[in-house]
Amino acid sequence: MPIRLFNTYSRELEEFRFFFNYRGKIEIYTCGPTVYSRAHIGNFRAYIFEDLLQRHLELRGYKVHRVMNITDVDDKTIRGAREAKIPLQEFTAPFKQAFFQDIERLRIKRADDFPAATDQIYIDKMIAMISTLIARDLAYQAEDKSVYFRINRFPDYGKLAHFDLTQLQSTGRVKHDEYDKEHIGDFALWKAWDEEDGDVGWESPWGRGRPGWHIECSAMATALLGDQIDVHCGGVDNIFPHHEAEIAQSEGCTGKKFVRCWLHCAHLLVDGQKMSKSLGNFYTLADVLEKGYTGREIRYALMRVHYRAPLNFTWDGMEEARQSLGRIDDWLTRLREIAGNKIDMVGTAQRADPTNNFEEALDNDLNISAALSFLFESIRETNRALDRNELDAGSAKAWLNWWGRVNSALRLEQHFVLHASSGTFTFKGGDVQMTQLPAEIAELAEARVQARLAKDWRKSDELRNELNARGWETRDTKDGQKITRRSGI
Repeated sequence: MPIRLFNTYSRELEEFRFFFNYRGKIEIYTCGPTVYSRAHIGNFRAYIFEDLLQRHLELRGYKVHRVMNITDVDDKTIRGAREAKIPLQEFTAPFKQAFFQDIERLRIKRADDFPAATDQIYIDKMIAMISTLIARDLAYQAEDKSVYFRINRFPDYGKLAHFDLTQLQSTGRVKHDEYDKEHIGDFALWKAWDEEDGDVGWESPWGRGRPGWHIECSAMATALLGDQIDVHCGGVDNIFPHHEAEIAQSEGCTGKKFVRCWLHCAHLLVDGQKMSKSLGNFYTLADVLEKGYTGREIRYALMRVHYRAPLNFTWDGMEEARQSLGRIDDWLTRLREIAGNKIDMVGTAQRADPTNNFEEALDNDLNISAALSFLFESIRETNRALDRNELDAGSAKAWLNWWGRVNSALRLEQHFVLHASSGTFTFKGGDVQMTQLPAEIAELAEARVQARLAKDWRKSDELRNELNARGWETRDTKDGQKITRRSGI
C-alpha cells in the first residue's frame, strides 16, 4: 500500500512520491518555536505529529533530512527583551534551552538542522532574497523605509488558504508579523529600525532594520534544503499568513514550485476550549510534568488523535494515556517472560502481523487512531493466548520483533535496558529497551530521569532515596541511570 498524505494546497489525499530532484533523502521543513516564552502543549502536539511522520517514513525505508527553524527575532521576542531590559540573545537563550529539554522528554527526534533566524548566514540570505524580489518588481521600499511584498503581483497568493483575495478588502501595508485574512495587505519583508527595536538590527541596502517573520523561514528553508522542498509542516494557524507568504516569497525568487506537499496539524483544545492564559487552561510541558505525569504519557496523549482532527486535552485523557501505556508495559513483560529474556532487539524484520495493519494504517495519512486500535486489538488477542498457555517462545519473540517496528514509530516504551546477567537496569535517553522491572520501580526510575533532565536535583535525590528504601541502588553513568537490586532483597 503506498503512503498517502492530505495536501493542504490541493485539499486532496495524494500518493506520496518523490517530486523534486530526489537526492537520496526526503526533505522536510517544519516550523519550530518562536522563543519568546516556553512552548505550550499545543505546540508540542504539532511537533509530535511531525516526529511521527518522520519516524514512519524511516520505518518504511526512506531517509529523511528534516530542518526545524528557531525564530529568535520577531515582534514578540523583541518586545519581551525590551520589557525584560536585557539583550535579545540573552532573553531568548533560556527558552531555546527549555525547548531542547522538552523535546528530549517527549522523545521527539532532533532535526538534522536547527537554524536560528539571527545567524548571520541566514540574515545575508534574507537580504539577497529581498533584493531579488525588488529587482523583479515583486517588492518595494515604502515611505516608512520598510520593504513590502506586492501581493497583487503574485497571482497564486491565497491558494494555500483557499480564499479569493478579490473578495477581501486590502488595508494597504501590514508591518507587524501576524494578521488575519480580514486585514490582508502587502506584508513586510524588511522592517526599518525604530526606537522600540533598541539594539536589534542589521545593516542592509535599505538601511538599518530587521527581517519580517515570513522571509526568515523562506531563507532558512531554501538555504538548507534547496529551492524546492518535498514536505512542509506546521499548525493550521500557520497556513495564513505565514505559509502563504513563504510561498509567495520563495516562488517569487526562484520561479519554481516551492513545496510539493503541505501538511497541517489541527488545533489543540483544553477541556473543549481554546487554550488561553486568561481562562487558566494554558499549559506548558513543565506544567503537566508537575502534575506527576511522565514525558511518554504526555507524548501518547498528544499523539493518539489523528493530526487533522482537533485534540481535546483533559486530565481524564492523561489518566487514560497512563492506563494505555500500562497495558503495553504489562503485555511486553508477559511476552518477555515467555520468550526467555534473550531477545535481540536489533534488526526486527520478523513480524507477527502478516497483514501489516499497523503500518498500513499509518500509510493512510498517518491514521494513528486506526494504528493504535490495531495495536490494542493485538494485545487483547495475544493476552488471551497467553492466558490459555497457547503462545510459545517463538511466537512471543515474533510479537516482540513486531513491537520493535511499532515502537520505532511510536517511541512509547520505557527508557531502560535489562542486563540479564547482572540484574542491572540502565535507563537511557535512547531507544533500545528490554525489561522485567517492577512497574512501581520503573515509574520511580523514569520520574528520576525526568527530574534530572529538568535539573531538579532535589527531586532527583528524593527519588533516589525512595528507590533505595525499596531495595534498589541507583548510579548515574555516561550511559544513563543504572538501577541495581541490592543483594538479599
